[in-house]
Amino acid sequence: AKLGYGQELLRAMGGFSTFALSFSIISVLTGILTTFSDALGPGGPRGLGVGWPLVATGTFVVALALAELSSAFPTAGALYHWASLFGGPFPGWLTAQMNLVGQFAIVAAIDFGFARELGALTGAPPLAIFVVVLGVHAFINAASTNAVAKLNDLSAIVHIVGVIAIVGALLAFAEKRPAAFLLDATTTRPDGNTSLGFANALILSFFTFTGYDASAHMAEETKDPARRSPMGILLAVLVSAVFGYALAATLTLSVKDLAAAQADDHAALHVLRAALGPRGGALGMGVALVAMWFCGLSSLTSASRTLYAFARDGGVPYSGFVSKVSARMTPVGAIVTAAGTSLVFVLVSSLVHERVFLLAVQVATMGLYVSYGLPIALALRERLAGRLTRRGPFHLGRLSTVVGAVAVVWCVGVLVVCSLPPNVSAGIVLLTLGSVLGVVWMLRVRKTFKGPKVVLADLEKP
Repeated sequence: AKLGYGQELLRAMGGFSTFALSFSIISVLTGILTTFSDALGPGGPRGLGVGWPLVATGTFVVALALAELSSAFPTAGALYHWASLFGGPFPGWLTAQMNLVGQFAIVAAIDFGFARELGALTGAPPLAIFVVVLGVHAFINAASTNAVAKLNDLSAIVHIVGVIAIVGALLAFAEKRPAAFLLDATTTRPDGNTSLGFANALILSFFTFTGYDASAHMAEETKDPARRSPMGILLAVLVSAVFGYALAATLTLSVKDLAAAQADDHAALHVLRAALGPRGGALGMGVALVAMWFCGLSSLTSASRTLYAFARDGGVPYSGFVSKVSARMTPVGAIVTAAGTSLVFVLVSSLVHERVFLLAVQVATMGLYVSYGLPIALALRERLAGRLTRRGPFHLGRLSTVVGAVAVVWCVGVLVVCSLPPNVSAGIVLLTLGSVLGVVWMLRVRKTFKGPKVVLADLEKP
């Protein structure tokens, strides 16, 4: 109520559920297995052996900054609200748009990644699988928040057990390389540039470590969100860092023929089949596919809540429909819209870009990191100016400014790395989108969009 809204959504999620949501969207099984080819090729084993812990460290700094804000301002559409409170309507509007671009693209990337890997196993057309899976995810999200919470809880268990199963099988049966293999920088880049190859390989880790802001977006459906949302964010990143490195390192050390694995578009499946046999490899990928299915479900949940929060402030066309809440207290309008937009993204991208999955990965990653960096940078500015003093139960004290500054630098670094050759197209897409959004704001939106119902000064009052 202090943030200006009534309770429309069902507050049913506990501490484990809010952790499970972010953990499921990070989904180390999804991120690592679907993009393993794109990391191993340009970056070689070093792209995973060194790249994963490097990115995990930077991600945790960003997570600390977001967790602090989620504790002080627990509301749906968290990033949008924070940027609006600290910078006004335009930064809030831009943050929401970039976050939505990232979230729609990540839903598309995850569900299409699932369809692509299932298609490789079964021979079924990936696009048809994608449409069916996306429809099922939308139906479950619209039907029940309780069902989504329970499935997220199960998802966290599936992810942990799945990683343990695959890592255990590889340790027991695969012929493994020495640990020094994790430093091998062999690249498939035509120019042989191992430094750029390593940077290209980091996209796997960047993409995997996204979506942990979901615990903040679900604040209005979480019990005691000022404490549980920040813990959900931080625990999701920490647990993912540990289990993800175990999977990435073990899978890399199990590579028999590096050149053959780097040349395979389904490198993870190639390694699993070579190490565990055709049936064992298929079984290992089957476990991963179950985790991917859960990841897609959770990603749509997070995207719909961001869209719902933005729409109730009139931030999107047809806001009345998009912000519609069903009798079961689920944002059904936002769920349908988010699923439909992700479907269009895949259909259009498949026509204009031969590697639709990789483009979705890059656009999702960059859009999300713009939306992470903007509110953190604005909060840092307001804190230094003495206009932001509000603290939640979780806060960093004097370290807030240092952590915030490092987090902003990291977010900018992610955008630069994701735009390096041969991935210039993703950077062009983002710049084009930013330019279009700027024009739309100047010509139309700035005259009508006012942002959230309260301003920072109202919340700073004792």
